[in-house]
Amino acid sequence: MKRALGAAAFTAAALCLTCLPATATTAHTPASSGRHQEAPQAQVWLTTADGAQRLQRQKPVTFRTGASDRTTITVDPDEKFQRMDGFGGALTDSTASVLAELPEKARDSAMRSLFDPEEGIGVSFVRQPVGSSDFTASATHYTYDDVPAGTTDYSLRHFSVAHDQQHVLPLLRQAKKLNPQLTVMATPWSPPAWMKDNDSLVGGHLKDDPKVYDAYARYLVKFVQAYAAAGVPVDYLTVQNEPQNRKPSGYPGTDLPVHQEAKVIEALGPLLHRASPRTKILAYDHNWTTHADDIATAEQLGEAPETDYPYQVLDSPAAKWIAGTAYHCYSGDPSAQTALHDAHPDKGIWFTECSGSHGATDTPAQIFRSTLTWHARTITVGTTRNWAKSVADWNLVLDADGGPHNGGCDTCSALLSVQPDGTVSNSAEYYTIGHLSKFVRPGAVRIGSTNYGTTGWNGRLTDVAFRNPDGSTALVVHNENDDPRNFAVAVGDRTFDYTLPGGALATFTWPKSAALTSPLHAVSLEGAHATTQPAGQGAAGLAIDGDGSTRWSGGQAQEPGQHIDIDLGKRTEFRRVAIDSGDEPGDYARGWQVSVSDDGTTWHTVASGTGTGQLTDVDLRPTTARHIRVTATGTAGNWWSLADVRLYR
Repeated sequence: MKRALGAAAFTAAALCLTCLPATATTAHTPASSGRHQEAPQAQVWLTTADGAQRLQRQKPVTFRTGASDRTTITVDPDEKFQRMDGFGGALTDSTASVLAELPEKARDSAMRSLFDPEEGIGVSFVRQPVGSSDFTASATHYTYDDVPAGTTDYSLRHFSVAHDQQHVLPLLRQAKKLNPQLTVMATPWSPPAWMKDNDSLVGGHLKDDPKVYDAYARYLVKFVQAYAAAGVPVDYLTVQNEPQNRKPSGYPGTDLPVHQEAKVIEALGPLLHRASPRTKILAYDHNWTTHADDIATAEQLGEAPETDYPYQVLDSPAAKWIAGTAYHCYSGDPSAQTALHDAHPDKGIWFTECSGSHGATDTPAQIFRSTLTWHARTITVGTTRNWAKSVADWNLVLDADGGPHNGGCDTCSALLSVQPDGTVSNSAEYYTIGHLSKFVRPGAVRIGSTNYGTTGWNGRLTDVAFRNPDGSTALVVHNENDDPRNFAVAVGDRTFDYTLPGGALATFTWPKSAALTSPLHAVSLEGAHATTQPAGQGAAGLAIDGDGSTRWSGGQAQEPGQHIDIDLGKRTEFRRVAIDSGDEPGDYARGWQVSVSDDGTTWHTVASGTGTGQLTDVDLRPTTARHIRVTATGTAGNWWSLADVRLYR
């Protein structure tokens, strides 16, 4: 069944104060303390689509008092979303093999470039295969309890992680030393073959037998315990990579229907809770939507496609043991994460796999540009704006041919690539992850920021903001357009302007500062209703949905009398009306008027003025009303667009 994408829940406060007229149109300015304060600055790091600048530090920008006429990204630290675990990729067997072949000095340098928060990008999240995946250097796939065909090992006497002790575990320990805040997630591609109905690591099902569910649960617990004993505690565990990838191409995989995943988790939950309370179970670990190939394969096998897999698992009795759900990027889009979050707000969302890819004839420049721009809007910004607590690409390191691998993907890329001469190069994914991992610390909280771009590409600015545990802020902005875009960033009553090259990705950081605070707080518009005259293009509600990437437009040249009416549902107090025309340059009202009413019939004008840019902040004396009308009073050839009308008190 399909799930509608719900709105975020907020709590509105309604205060009954006298409505007083005002004409102020500039941002509120805090009272001076009488002491000179140096204007705060934002540090800037930039990666351009042509690769000329790669996470390169730029000249800092200085916040000034007042608003800007440009498209304005408004950062709101009071609006809080998910807490972040970290960003990174997978230390696969192939990654470990490629790193192990490097001379020690080169290997240490590569590890620092990945995990060191100062010298490198500070990778803070690693997804670790439990046994073999397609990215396995050896000719034979493996698990930690392989026995001869036709035999079993229910007692797990043959269990051993000796394979990982050679390269994988030493590298993980080194990673944790470089970044002590590293989070480790583990994922199996297949249970041991003797637990499966085809006696193979490739394809097939887990045997539907209580003894097998118990054995598999104990197998996973023994893995967690073995890794902890080796100095690598496991923070998160899924029970099957891509459970709907029913016929993997020559590499380990298991067709694990919902009812079997639930049975595994019900067996695993109490055992894991006793053996390793820190280790939390995540469900699903597959795409945003069920891939078309997976649906076709299910039908060929006479199975139900189970297109609501994550919902069904979280609706099952197994949910009591599940901390949340993990997603991959290969089908659908990140909005699926928000849909699931809205249905199960008590469960977390983790994004755990996405690999860059390329065509056979693509040039290095084409690969860099296309990977940077797609990952920037879809993964760097798209997943985090849709509740992801982690962002993990696929392999951390591969050779120049995208290997070694044993089956599976032959066009996948990695954050680092080791060339035949032993030199190490950085891919676009190194930077799309690095623009997060180097500046957003584990424990950071995503905060509010107006956003105008979409993961499907609309040529606008798209962004995401975080507040770090030390109070500093990181704002990541991507320009989806091929042309440079001018914009502003507003925090409290301070603003800075910036021009971002076409296709570029930038991170702005600034420390905790009393100068970057505001006495105003957003008023929830949940439950409000809007109408417009003319009807225009786009539903009127798009102007009050808190999403700058959607908008209402008049659909004709501006003329006096065009307006939007907003029914708040009850008398509500506010002190500012923000009229945001978004990232459609020129579509702002040349003149405007704000009126209020309690009955929607009798209106009182409380402010009016001349529009000069994309965002107009109308500051009022404390005002209480149920209805607000914003009217265009000027004339222009441009349409009037409203991406977001916001209230503050």
